[in-house]
Amino acid sequence: MILLDAAALVALAKDEPAADEVSAILEAGDAAISSVNLAELIDQLVRVDGRDPQRVDALVQPLVDEKLRVRSPSGADAWRAALIRARYYDRKTCALSLADCFLLAATGDESIATSDQPVAGVARAEGVTLIALPNSAGERPQS
Repeated sequence: MILLDAAALVALAKDEPAADEVSAILEAGDAAISSVNLAELIDQLVRVDGRDPQRVDALVQPLVDEKLRVRSPSGADAWRAALIRARYYDRKTCALSLADCFLLAATGDESIATSDQPVAGVARAEGVTLIALPNSAGERPQS
């Protein structure tokens, strides 16, 4: 199973450099997202990018129905997410969103696909297998 962060699906929605890799992950049928990261995706597309909510729903719902498993976090995930944020968050050097922390908390033996440098750094520090996707500038997260 590969867990996607919101940035991966934003890249798909905006046809950014990671779009083809994200599409391949989705087509393989082994992708999941936390409901918290799904909310972050919708927020990004509607609030930040100014997209119409109905158009966002038309984009997101087929993914959820056909290619993407949505996971609801447990109480244990919430506890772990809070501890990850407490341990790693720094506004200037490691600006992890709470959604990022839920993504990191949800991993077991699974991989994370992200273009987000702070998520990638914490994933590596926590021993999580990382699929480093290119960001909007085409650069992949560094070690």
